[in-house]
Amino acid sequence: MLRVSNLSYKYKSGPQILKNVSFELEGGVCMGVLGNNGAGKSTMLKCLNRILHAKSGEVWLDDKMLLNLPQREIAKKVAFVSQSVPSTQMTVHDMVMLGRRPYMSWGFSEQDHKIAHECMEKLCIEHLRGRYLNELSGGERQKVMLARALAQQPKLLLLDEPTSSLDIKNQYQVLEIVRDFCDNLGITAMAVLHDINLALRFCDKLLLLKDGKATGYGGRDILDRETLKDVYDVSAEIRDVQHCKLLVVD
Repeated sequence: MLRVSNLSYKYKSGPQILKNVSFELEGGVCMGVLGNNGAGKSTMLKCLNRILHAKSGEVWLDDKMLLNLPQREIAKKVAFVSQSVPSTQMTVHDMVMLGRRPYMSWGFSEQDHKIAHECMEKLCIEHLRGRYLNELSGGERQKVMLARALAQQPKLLLLDEPTSSLDIKNQYQVLEIVRDFCDNLGITAMAVLHDINLALRFCDKLLLLKDGKATGYGGRDILDRETLKDVYDVSAEIRDVQHCKLLVVD
């Protein structure tokens, strides 16, 4: 279980970005983090794996106080996929192997290679292992970064706008893969999303942020007309369409 209590963050010489955010998340659950630009969504993810150091608050993962652990130990429990996917002259194999760095002593072991190859197989990219990232499409590179994250064998997967540069087909493929991680591997996932319909389709829980504060947390039913107006300043509602919930703007 992930338990976040009163998480706050303030940039130096800047405004407070996060203001006492609290929630709990069971293992194997996928949560969508929603809100307008500047609401603190990406900052919160970076605080959870200590890319940024929270001003105050606690983050517990199972029985471990996450923010007190050495960075190497955090990397064994938490994997982060940023919204900017690198397009570099590094092979797919080498990029995925970077996910094994927290477990290295003197070098990569046979077990490290085995895990990396299994992760590439899970994402159906093993045939790309000798290709350079700058030769791949955006969707392929996003799958490579997910494979690298999976190679860390994390309990918590943090995704910062994982679909922002993808076409519709790849948006669905990537989130279906994340959903599969949660269902079959027991990984807890948190994804910052701007597309509410994607969140409704793939996420079990939703966290709404506005001006650094958590204004709603729960299932899909928290997205009522009043909440949508408050968070996004649009007149809209969620409707059932062929047993699926979809956002409809007035």
